[in-house]
Amino acid sequence: MKVVLRADVDGLGRKGDICEVAAGYARNYLVPKGLAFKSSAGAERQAEAMRRSAAMRRAADRADAEEIAVRLAPAILTVPARAAETGHLYGSVGPADLVAAVEAQVGAVVDSKAVALEAPIRETGSHTVLFRLHADVEVPVTVEVTAQD
Repeated sequence: MKVVLRADVDGLGRKGDICEVAAGYARNYLVPKGLAFKSSAGAERQAEAMRRSAAMRRAADRADAEEIAVRLAPAILTVPARAAETGHLYGSVGPADLVAAVEAQVGAVVDSKAVALEAPIRETGSHTVLFRLHADVEVPVTVEVTAQD
């Protein structure tokens, strides 16, 4: 069954793509969740318009991400946290803390989903954190976790 995607679907395609999928997958998952609709001549014209607008939006998002990456790359973020004398934090530094530090110290708005932490930071010192600002834009940032007074 041919369907037109209304949103990006992992493993299938991007918004506006016309995809051939199993009828059951379309009927039971894609259409009820609003991720796709059945393809027709009119739908294909609509899909082309969706593809154009999505491409323009992706280009604008990438440009914004590159601008933020240029400002973020040289920055060393300082995050104060309560810590024991041994350097072990009483809590942890997570994505929300890093986003707040970026907003306060760099002046850029970053989504917490962009922070690629394998595990929360639990020690004072210098750490490298990867920020995935866009599918094509990643920037490593040095984070200095200091003991709070």
